[in-house]
Amino acid sequence: MNWKWSWRGISRIGWLAVGALAYVVGGCAGTAVKIESKVGVINAQRLLNETNVGKRAKDNLASFSKNRQALMESEERELRRMEEDFSRQASILSPTGKREREEQFRRRMQEYQQKAAELNREVQEKQKDVLEGFRDKVEAVVAKVAKRLGLQVVVDRSKGGPTIYHEEGLDISSQVIEEFNREYP
Repeated sequence: MNWKWSWRGISRIGWLAVGALAYVVGGCAGTAVKIESKVGVINAQRLLNETNVGKRAKDNLASFSKNRQALMESEERELRRMEEDFSRQASILSPTGKREREEQFRRRMQEYQQKAAELNREVQEKQKDVLEGFRDKVEAVVAKVAKRLGLQVVVDRSKGGPTIYHEEGLDISSQVIEEFNREYP
């Protein structure tokens, strides 16, 4: 068969390509390929609450936060004392004295607000660092348990997480907690 580059030749090639594509797609559609996979789920919040490392991380964060809270409470007491002193002395202060005290109080209030924002950032950074370190350990332990169980995928089922439904038999949290506590006593 002699193919000439003509519309008729291109048309024949096009129809052959469409026929081949239809054959390939039709063949694939006729034979359904079933992919077997093994999935596990964990409850990351449970890991945080029930592992030794998770408990230490929570205690560390609570202690850090409590320390920062104590600093802020000390600042608040000082501001209240300044305000009470001003209220008691307001009647005997000159207008200039009142303005100076009010300005001093405003400056201290601004300093307090800046310090509060800074301490809040510190707490958030500490929380992020601690939880990232914990998450790294979780990933390593989950991978080890998943390989031992022959799982291909492990998803988090914590409240608000991506997993909407799972069968209870897929939950490997207990095995992960046991392994976690063995590796990180």
